[in-house]
Amino acid sequence: MIICPNCKHSNMAGSMFCMECGAQLAGADILTTQNMDTGQGQETAPQKIPSSQPAAVALNTWITLHLMDTGQVIPLNDRSEFTLGRISDGQPIMPDIDLSPYQAYAHGVSRLHAVIKQASHHVLVMDLGSVNGTYVNGKRLNPNVEQTVNNGDIISLGKLKMQVLLKIS
Repeated sequence: MIICPNCKHSNMAGSMFCMECGAQLAGADILTTQNMDTGQGQETAPQKIPSSQPAAVALNTWITLHLMDTGQVIPLNDRSEFTLGRISDGQPIMPDIDLSPYQAYAHGVSRLHAVIKQASHHVLVMDLGSVNGTYVNGKRLNPNVEQTVNNGDIISLGKLKMQVLLKIS
């Protein structure tokens, strides 16, 4: 167990952020330092996403994720369900949307962190049992329980915040 220096909450071993107050836990700096390899991926990611590109890139884009820290957008299309996470060496199962180029490791994003899907007239997000949690508008989701999200809601995977922008038909 790791005790939060801010609120004294007991957190699971390996947690980067406190489950109670969100403070960075002692020892997380070591994990962040080991993340130097992803810095090279960060430099190439902006080249793949032109800054002049509009949020709704394709006609069949039903949702766009707006990364709050960088202003970059990730349009999701072609399917109605996506897993969100980060790719890691030797990982047999990979997420549909790799957030590694957006400092996912440093922000506490798990390899398979959450799923977002379109179901009839709703958009749902579900935490997949991640260590650092999934939040909608600051409220932590229970693992494996779907939560409806609306246009403009803020989803946080660990400390990686993104705004949901839905295509209004």
